[in-house]
Amino acid sequence: VCTGRAVSVGQKLLQRNKRLSWPARIADAGDGGVYALHHLNLLGKEKAVLVYAHDLHTKQVWKARIHLRQVPEILFPWRSVVVRGDGTLRRVKRDWVIPPINVPENSRGQFPEDLVRIRSDRDKNRMLRYSVTGPGADQPPTGIFIINPISGQLSVTKPLDREHISNFHLRAHAVDLNGNQVENPIDIVINVIDQNDNRPEFTHSIFNGSVPEGSKPGSFVMTVTAVDKDDPKTANGMLRYKILSQNPQSPSSNMFTINNKTGDIITVAAGLDREKVTQYTLIIQATDMEGNPTYGLSNTATTVIRITDVNDNAPEFTTETFFGEVHENRVNVIVANLTVTDKDQPHTPAWSAVYRIIAGDPTGRFSIPTDPTTNEGLLTVVKPIDYESTRSFMLTVEAENEVTLVRGIHLPRQSTATVSVRILDLNESPEFRPNPKSMRLEEGLSAGSMLTTFTAQDPDRYMRQTIRYSKMYDPANWLEINPANGQISTIAILDRESPYIKNNHYNVTFMASDNGTPPASGTGTLQIYLTDINDNAPHVFPLEVEMCERPEPNALNLTASDPDLSPNAGPFAFELANRPSDVRRNWTLHRLNGEHAQLRLRIGFLASGLYEVPITITDSGNLPMSNTSYLRVKVCQCDHHGDCVDMERIIAAGLGTGAIIAILICIIILLVLVLLFVMWMKRRDKERQAKQLLIDPEDDVRDNILKYDEEGGGEEDQDYDLSQLQQPDALEPECVKVGIRRLDERPLHHDHQYPLRSAAPHPGDIGDFIHEGLKAADNDPTAPPYDSLLVFDYEGSGSTAGSLSSLHSSSSCGDQDYDYLGDWGPRFRKLADLYGGGDD
Repeated sequence: VCTGRAVSVGQKLLQRNKRLSWPARIADAGDGGVYALHHLNLLGKEKAVLVYAHDLHTKQVWKARIHLRQVPEILFPWRSVVVRGDGTLRRVKRDWVIPPINVPENSRGQFPEDLVRIRSDRDKNRMLRYSVTGPGADQPPTGIFIINPISGQLSVTKPLDREHISNFHLRAHAVDLNGNQVENPIDIVINVIDQNDNRPEFTHSIFNGSVPEGSKPGSFVMTVTAVDKDDPKTANGMLRYKILSQNPQSPSSNMFTINNKTGDIITVAAGLDREKVTQYTLIIQATDMEGNPTYGLSNTATTVIRITDVNDNAPEFTTETFFGEVHENRVNVIVANLTVTDKDQPHTPAWSAVYRIIAGDPTGRFSIPTDPTTNEGLLTVVKPIDYESTRSFMLTVEAENEVTLVRGIHLPRQSTATVSVRILDLNESPEFRPNPKSMRLEEGLSAGSMLTTFTAQDPDRYMRQTIRYSKMYDPANWLEINPANGQISTIAILDRESPYIKNNHYNVTFMASDNGTPPASGTGTLQIYLTDINDNAPHVFPLEVEMCERPEPNALNLTASDPDLSPNAGPFAFELANRPSDVRRNWTLHRLNGEHAQLRLRIGFLASGLYEVPITITDSGNLPMSNTSYLRVKVCQCDHHGDCVDMERIIAAGLGTGAIIAILICIIILLVLVLLFVMWMKRRDKERQAKQLLIDPEDDVRDNILKYDEEGGGEEDQDYDLSQLQQPDALEPECVKVGIRRLDERPLHHDHQYPLRSAAPHPGDIGDFIHEGLKAADNDPTAPPYDSLLVFDYEGSGSTAGSLSSLHSSSSCGDQDYDYLGDWGPRFRKLADLYGGGDD
């Protein structure tokens, strides 16, 4: 059963249940082994054995308590035999449920620790092998449970943790030695029994809450929460809360209490005052095992309860009377700063003050806005104050908060104060009365006429000052004012039709200035309404019209324009003038109504041109005025729509004169550029023809000329003028053979004279060019080789190829035979034709 070690072993069995027999002895084997001598039935029960050990030498005694429990045994469901209908036998399985196996977590016993034995009733006649499968056995986490394959003993290999896995579901198997299944698998459930191995944990280390000051006992504040990983259905996970401490302990050490099950914190005492204590700090403890201080595990957290402000303190003025002063006629000026104190939390509605004037300002000349930073009242003038009417004010001011006071608290006397305001005198501007001043006049009033007197009064009754007048704004410069007495007179004729008149009104601004310190001035406006007189004659409108040469219809509608007003304007009388005489011969004028007339052409055709038709118009004034206007009639050719098609019509249709001139200038410049380009092309072609060889480009022999005695030189030294080879007949023949020499070199011989032969029958431009080159070579031995004849030195005689000096030879070279040049190929065939071809 078990083994104990001692020097000498005695025995005594302590029987916990007196009603049960205890057939057990301690074997005196000297090794402390305890053996069961008879069958024990301990299933579901636990027995204790108290073992004493004696030291034979020192007589010292030790004792130990041994708890015995029997490992349960699980049998596979047995099968019974029944007889089938055909007389054969069949085994029937009996179903039954295996109760769960409970294993405490965090076991400290020796491992592997036996849990249960699994056995089949068929192991009596054959050898079986047992195994378990499922999470914890052969599935992750593997290796927690093992089974003895022979005995079927199921064991656990290490301590279990319920907070990790609370139960395991295994399946037991029984097979024979060949691996054949003997029994159907059975399910085994292993529950991990919770132990109190976890402390409560608060969800926050610091909890924050708030409660208004002055709250009544029983007011809810906040809730604290803690969790325990142990089984909440057992005492291990059942928590209880309590308050360990309160700081500060004012006005009582027990201002709050906590519900030990829910964690709700409520107030239990009155006297919460934010102005005295702004916050409380509570230490809260949570204990499992239903709060058992002996067996339960505990943890703590901090709770900070902030006392929120309510409006339980009214604002109070710092003094009973405030003083201020302000100049008259000033607005938006701060007169005085009103200061208050408020014990409530700053910058909250319970602290912010609202000021109002309850007496002393019946006309509303003052207001008191609040400075949001300092909470001061700013007494401000919002309407002008006249020193001459009121020299001082005595205001009664009251201060309140933005929110009302809590119930039971009233405004104290210190919430009301008096403000004394003194008004300071200033030199005020003179005032015109009335302003503006209106008057009605008839236009045409002559210069020098006296109109009215426009004066100003000085509001400073207690000052003796002189007022002077001047004119500030008179757009037409029609009026003047007497500086001393303000009399206004005209200096020009008043004309209602002036562009300065708006709706028959003319405004003039005058200024009045006093001699105070500092001087002050005011302005006044004189509004003059001008009535109309018949002082303007009518004229025809429009002044210019158009008409086709053959008009269809041939009538033009006209009207009269008169700047005067009715009755000095229409209705009008229209009439053609008597002169010139052809006017009435070509035109007729018919009056349509008092404002319009119609001009008609008497003849069917009128040549294009500009005609002036004199028309006399008379208005209907009391003294009628007449005027002869000249109507310009432009007669032009028209299209099928009856519109003029001349250039001026086109101009009027879209393009102005400046645009057409610009287009014409551009066209002229373009033509000049084209002409210059053509002249330049002709000149270039002429120069190219003068320098071009007479032979075809494929017959050019330039690339086959061999050059001797050349040492150095560039491309320009090889740019020979082959045009001199084109008409050798124009040169004087001289049959001497010379070598090539540049003209800019010093001559090896004396200056040679190149005689000129007579001009060729048809020398042309090339002949002239060659002669000019010859002259340049004769007269300027230092001339560069460009466009000039090269000078050759003598190379000896006997050459079958002849000499290039034949270019300068006389008629003696004509006796030579050049037919052999034709045998040299196509490049020399042209030379053979030139020199051997006869006269043609």
